[in-house]
Amino acid sequence: MKIMYWSSTILISSFLFFSSYTYVFNKSTIDGIRALGFPDFFRIELAALKTIAAILLLIPNISLQIKEWTYAGVGFFLITAIVAHLAHKDSMLTILINLILITLLVISNMYLPEK
Repeated sequence: MKIMYWSSTILISSFLFFSSYTYVFNKSTIDGIRALGFPDFFRIELAALKTIAAILLLIPNISLQIKEWTYAGVGFFLITAIVAHLAHKDSMLTILINLILITLLVISNMYLPEK
Protein backbone atom coordinates (compact mmCIF):
# COMPACT_ATOMS: atom_id res chain seq x y z
CA MET A 1 0.00 0.00 0.00
CA LYS A 2 2.88 2.38 0.69
CA ILE A 3 4.08 2.02 -2.88
CA MET A 4 0.69 3.18 -4.21
CA TYR A 5 0.72 6.15 -1.86
CA TRP A 6 4.29 7.25 -2.57
CA SER A 7 4.11 6.64 -6.33
CA SER A 8 0.96 8.71 -6.77
CA THR A 9 2.12 11.37 -4.29
CA ILE A 10 5.51 11.77 -5.97
CA LEU A 11 3.86 12.04 -9.41
CA ILE A 12 1.38 14.68 -8.21
CA SER A 13 4.09 16.62 -6.38
CA SER A 14 6.38 16.47 -9.41
CA PHE A 15 3.59 17.88 -11.55
CA LEU A 16 3.01 20.66 -9.02
CA PHE A 17 6.71 21.58 -8.88
CA PHE A 18 7.05 21.53 -12.68
CA SER A 19 3.85 23.49 -13.15
CA SER A 20 4.98 26.11 -10.63
CA TYR A 21 8.25 26.50 -12.47
CA THR A 22 6.53 26.96 -15.83
CA TYR A 23 4.09 29.48 -14.34
CA VAL A 24 7.04 31.71 -13.51
CA PHE A 25 9.68 30.99 -16.17
CA ASN A 26 8.03 29.58 -19.32
CA LYS A 27 6.83 32.21 -21.78
CA SER A 28 4.31 29.95 -23.52
CA THR A 29 2.75 28.93 -20.19
CA ILE A 30 2.61 32.56 -19.06
CA ASP A 31 0.97 33.54 -22.36
CA GLY A 32 -1.43 30.60 -22.08
CA ILE A 33 -2.55 31.63 -18.60
CA ARG A 34 -3.12 35.17 -19.86
CA ALA A 35 -5.13 33.78 -22.79
CA LEU A 36 -7.37 31.99 -20.29
CA GLY A 37 -8.14 35.42 -18.85
CA PHE A 38 -6.21 35.18 -15.58
CA PRO A 39 -4.15 38.17 -14.37
CA ASP A 40 -0.42 37.89 -13.67
CA PHE A 41 -0.78 38.20 -9.90
CA PHE A 42 -3.02 35.11 -9.93
CA ARG A 43 -0.41 33.16 -11.93
CA ILE A 44 2.26 34.01 -9.34
CA GLU A 45 -0.11 33.17 -6.49
CA LEU A 46 -0.89 29.78 -8.06
CA ALA A 47 2.81 29.07 -8.56
CA ALA A 48 3.50 29.76 -4.88
CA LEU A 49 0.50 27.73 -3.69
CA LYS A 50 1.41 24.78 -5.93
CA THR A 51 4.95 24.78 -4.54
CA ILE A 52 3.66 24.83 -0.97
CA ALA A 53 1.15 22.05 -1.75
CA ALA A 54 3.86 19.86 -3.32
CA ILE A 55 6.03 20.26 -0.24
CA LEU A 56 3.14 19.55 2.15
CA LEU A 57 2.17 16.40 0.26
CA LEU A 58 5.73 15.09 0.49
CA ILE A 59 6.25 15.70 4.21
CA PRO A 60 5.43 12.37 5.87
CA ASN A 61 4.86 13.50 9.48
CA ILE A 62 2.50 16.38 8.99
CA SER A 63 -0.96 16.76 10.49
CA LEU A 64 -3.62 14.72 8.73
CA GLN A 65 -5.87 17.80 8.70
CA ILE A 66 -3.23 19.83 6.84
CA LYS A 67 -2.82 16.98 4.32
CA GLU A 68 -6.58 16.84 3.75
CA TRP A 69 -6.75 20.60 3.15
CA THR A 70 -3.85 20.28 0.74
CA TYR A 71 -5.64 17.53 -1.19
CA ALA A 72 -8.77 19.68 -1.31
CA GLY A 73 -6.84 22.71 -2.58
CA VAL A 74 -5.06 20.76 -5.31
CA GLY A 75 -8.34 19.09 -6.31
CA PHE A 76 -10.04 22.47 -6.50
CA PHE A 77 -7.21 23.79 -8.67
CA LEU A 78 -7.45 20.82 -11.06
CA ILE A 79 -11.23 21.12 -11.38
CA THR A 80 -10.87 24.87 -12.01
CA ALA A 81 -8.22 24.13 -14.67
CA ILE A 82 -10.60 21.73 -16.43
CA VAL A 83 -13.40 24.32 -16.42
CA ALA A 84 -11.06 27.07 -17.69
CA HIS A 85 -9.71 24.88 -20.50
CA LEU A 86 -13.19 23.75 -21.51
CA ALA A 87 -14.41 27.35 -21.59
CA HIS A 88 -11.38 28.30 -23.69
CA LYS A 89 -12.09 25.35 -26.02
CA ASP A 90 -8.60 23.91 -25.54
CA SER A 91 -7.69 20.43 -26.72
CA MET A 92 -9.21 17.40 -25.07
CA LEU A 93 -5.66 16.23 -24.31
CA THR A 94 -5.37 19.04 -21.77
CA ILE A 95 -8.63 17.94 -20.16
CA LEU A 96 -7.50 14.31 -20.15
CA ILE A 97 -4.20 15.20 -18.48
CA ASN A 98 -6.07 17.05 -15.74
CA LEU A 99 -8.42 14.08 -15.26
CA ILE A 100 -5.41 11.77 -14.92
CA LEU A 101 -3.94 14.15 -12.33
CA ILE A 102 -7.22 14.13 -10.39
CA THR A 103 -7.12 10.33 -10.45
CA LEU A 104 -3.57 10.33 -9.10
CA LEU A 105 -4.61 12.80 -6.40
CA VAL A 106 -7.52 10.55 -5.36
CA ILE A 107 -5.23 7.48 -5.28
CA SER A 108 -2.72 9.37 -3.13
CA ASN A 109 -5.50 10.41 -0.75
CA MET A 110 -7.00 6.91 -0.62
CA TYR A 111 -3.68 5.33 0.37
CA LEU A 112 -2.66 8.11 2.76
CA PRO A 113 -1.25 6.37 5.83
CA GLU A 114 -3.27 7.12 8.94
CA LYS A 115 -1.44 8.23 12.05
